[in-house]
Amino acid sequence: MFIFIQATLGMAILLMFGTGWTPANAAPASKVGFLVVAPDRGFLGNQEVRSLVDEFKKSYPAALGLVGKDYTGVEGEYAAYLTRAAQELKQKGVTEIVAVPLFLSEADPLLKRVMPLMAAYSGGLPVRWAPAMAHDYLIGQIVLDRIAALSEASESDRLILVGAGATDEANEKGLKADLEHLLAYVKRYRSFREADVVVYYDREATTAEQKNKDIKAHLLAQMAKQGRTLLVPVFIGPKFDFSMSLTAWMDVQFKHTNVAYKPDELLPHPNALLWLKKTANRETPLASNEIGVVIMPHGSTQPWNDAVETTIKPLMSKYPIEMAYGMGDPHIIQDAVSRLEQRGIRRIVFVRMYALDHHMKPITDYILGLAEDAPGGGHDHASEVPPQVRTAALFSTFGGYEQNPEIALVLHKRIAELSKDPANETVLLLAHGEGTDEGNAQWISVMNQNIDRLRQDPHCAKLKAIKALTVREDWPKEREKAVAAVRATIEEASQQGRVLVIANRLYGSGPYQKMLKGLNFEVSEKGLVDPVLTRWLEDGLTRMTAELLPSKSEQSASAHP
Repeated sequence: MFIFIQATLGMAILLMFGTGWTPANAAPASKVGFLVVAPDRGFLGNQEVRSLVDEFKKSYPAALGLVGKDYTGVEGEYAAYLTRAAQELKQKGVTEIVAVPLFLSEADPLLKRVMPLMAAYSGGLPVRWAPAMAHDYLIGQIVLDRIAALSEASESDRLILVGAGATDEANEKGLKADLEHLLAYVKRYRSFREADVVVYYDREATTAEQKNKDIKAHLLAQMAKQGRTLLVPVFIGPKFDFSMSLTAWMDVQFKHTNVAYKPDELLPHPNALLWLKKTANRETPLASNEIGVVIMPHGSTQPWNDAVETTIKPLMSKYPIEMAYGMGDPHIIQDAVSRLEQRGIRRIVFVRMYALDHHMKPITDYILGLAEDAPGGGHDHASEVPPQVRTAALFSTFGGYEQNPEIALVLHKRIAELSKDPANETVLLLAHGEGTDEGNAQWISVMNQNIDRLRQDPHCAKLKAIKALTVREDWPKEREKAVAAVRATIEEASQQGRVLVIANRLYGSGPYQKMLKGLNFEVSEKGLVDPVLTRWLEDGLTRMTAELLPSKSEQSASAHP
């Protein structure tokens, strides 16, 4: 009988969900409301904005406050719209206001005038501002969609992103900086002959006439060059009707030039609603029933998938769970995320069910919007920049089941199933491996830590040897050397006794039988699928959920402002 000294993991976290119990004398918890501050665009533009905010209101306590370019502060007529919006929120039981600027940039001169005075309209409620739109990748996706509607072969096209609303050189510079940020995002996905940004001045600005004349001359010079010019409006501008709008004016200006243009601004677009909801999700305390889970294993044939899902099944009654098999496939991830959102989920714990905690992290962090920089190559197998999910949900993530010390228990079982005479047996833990020497060494180090734990067992201590090796499976040059080393190890060890190969992978033995054909060894093909993995998943989800939900002290603080 095997005796195993098990390492203890983590700590127990006690959580109470869904009891609905509150002390009889407790003050009501704080309630966040959202005051969407939007530019007055005229009839048609305001109709678009109201439709957007009305949809937003279906999910969150929200109100709309319009401000125009002739905004003059708390004594002006636009003050009434903001005050009325705050009162509407108060009537909904809101105890604090998040002002959400439906503006591309915080450099917008109108927004800069409104922001310092917002507290004057709140009726005494605390107010804080959410960021403007430009630095959220959801807005970059709108720009990509506008470009896609104009061009399929962008490499031969010239791209110009057009902003609007500058009143002086300082805010022109700020608006340009945010447009350039969006341009950099677009260029991750498309190549252009040339790419540039321009910002039109508000027609009532002191230098507007000359500035806008210069911009037109610049644009005409670009359009006269070889190749098509794509002109893409990136603003939320005036739109009294279809002909009385900034986009219609631009159409007239460049109608007879070599330009690809559509009068489509940032609104309307589905991502605008996602952006509002995402902003609200950041600012609204979570309930336990608003947390869901996406689990991403590698995936293979149905027996492989079925085996993995046996470890997940015990958790299905505790969490809303969706599967996203694959190596960071953005389309599969999008489907899983969308299904959870349809179930009312606002926060998603994304589980990378891969061996080490850095496996698939760069690509999935980018797809989920957790990383600013796009991934490149390596273990992630990303030859192109993947699209990011279109979602209002926020994400947390973890991975690295093999770094769980309890994996040694599973390896122990696999050895026990094959071992007969330990003194004459060599055990080889064989893993997938990585492309870089550094990453591969890290994987071997983790396996060696598990070997140290195995050696604490009296039976395993008798084994002739326990070795950790990888085959560096997906990198041909490295694989050739690695497989040769594994074969040499087995050939030598088999001359002195039995060789037991333990597949150090989630399920099955992968290509090992083929790679090692002709050698004398026995292999365990069960992999690491075991109730230990269920415990690893549950421990991780418990930990992440505890971090996401407000603590009792936070709840108490919010209940007693």
